Amino acid sequence: MGLAIEREEFAPEDYRRFSQRLLENVEALRRLLSRPDFGVGPRTVGAELELFLVDSAGFPLPVNRQVLGQTMDPRVTLEIDRFNLETNLRPSPLAGRPFTALREEFEDTLREVRRAAATQGAHVVVTGILPTLREADLGSGALTGMPRYRALSAAIRRRRETPFQVAISGEDTLSLTWDDVTLEGANTSLQFHLRVEPAEFARMYNAAQLATAPVLAVSTNSPFFLGRRLWEETRVALFRQAVDDRGEPTEPGSSHARVTFGHGWAREGALELFSEVVALYAPLLPVVGAKSPLECLSRGELPGLDELRLHQSTVWSWNRAIYDPKCGGHLRIEFRALPAGPTVVDMVANGAFLLGLTLGLANQMDAMLPAMPFDSARGNFLRAAKQGMEATLLWPSESAPSPRPVPVAELVPRLLPVARRGLVEGGVDAEEADAMLGIIQARVAARRTGASWQRQVLAKLEKQMPKADALAALLERYRQHAESGAPVHEWPLD
Repeated sequence: MGLAIEREEFAPEDYRRFSQRLLENVEALRRLLSRPDFGVGPRTVGAELELFLVDSAGFPLPVNRQVLGQTMDPRVTLEIDRFNLETNLRPSPLAGRPFTALREEFEDTLREVRRAAATQGAHVVVTGILPTLREADLGSGALTGMPRYRALSAAIRRRRETPFQVAISGEDTLSLTWDDVTLEGANTSLQFHLRVEPAEFARMYNAAQLATAPVLAVSTNSPFFLGRRLWEETRVALFRQAVDDRGEPTEPGSSHARVTFGHGWAREGALELFSEVVALYAPLLPVVGAKSPLECLSRGELPGLDELRLHQSTVWSWNRAIYDPKCGGHLRIEFRALPAGPTVVDMVANGAFLLGLTLGLANQMDAMLPAMPFDSARGNFLRAAKQGMEATLLWPSESAPSPRPVPVAELVPRLLPVARRGLVEGGVDAEEADAMLGIIQARVAARRTGASWQRQVLAKLEKQMPKADALAALLERYRQHAESGAPVHEWPLD
């Protein structure tokens, strides 16, 4: 996002110039958003998927550059750790059969990455956190050798002045001291993008925030890290701590976590979200582009807002506002909370539920927000990540008191018709919507997510072999089932 990073050290003057340019970016965006025709157009949907590369024993294999060198597919890119890759799917219209198109493109890119990986003796695993990860697989040697990642790691480390402290409690407890951002590469996610018109951005973004928790609860796929049984979606806890630049707090409220669910409901639209990121977060990568956004506007050109996009890429909101200068300039919501895996059909179904529920709830937000404090939505997100399908979430009620606690297994069946309406009214073929949401319905009926399957299978395997061997055997079974294409609720436990 934004400008290329070609150096790792910056002077105070770089930060001053960058901060000034950020303010110009915000003003340029304000002027763009005041145009009645800006960003108006059909809805589109896109996706990004992060991957692991492993060896024949299931351990991370740090060969992402070599694998990338074996493919000419422009959709495949490097990620932060040397055992990670990312695929970026082309955006397509939401109307019609978008999830069929997404499924076909996911399968196509995965085939290509698997082919390229095989030339290096690597296999591809699509999961939130690799069960076989060891501390020795991480650390400074794991960082992908690009200036961007080295500069990011150095910038966060300078701001902290102390090592990262990671503490996560689940069935087991993890306490870890770490010196760089390579723990971020232990998390791989599935990100969806939805194009949204400026006039509807606030209610659509708020709907996304509300929808995220119940969708995440039935999509969890990251129960282990470094051999510990932690949260159902351990990524949420780990990612927040893996790139926390705050160091030791000096006083309450003095700074804000860079991985965040947000600071309140959106009241006006996209501009307030971009302005918030500029106001609350110090720059990490102060690279200034050649073009002033205000000068671009004065010449009748569309500004890239490169500095703003770069700055936003260093603040990891679970749902993020995106400005893109392509296609005449437009806005998107980037949905960042879902894990990678287990199968392509599971991931596409998760996206259908998340996008459909966002669209279905959007028109109800004026009535729902007074009955749903933002802290309750944030709490829902954390409970969904920690407990998955066993969580109880707070949900707005039409009568006081509101919100009220509802178990996920009861709430999701109530929300599936809302998601279906959102998809169909958004132009999605009804048969396609039913097929995708039917997978979620079957998953809830079976009470099985990728995380719960992993937990149950590991418990069986540990009765037969040492834990390290059991984790490797678990991963091999996971990989075989994932490549079969069957949705996770149909996977056998034996």
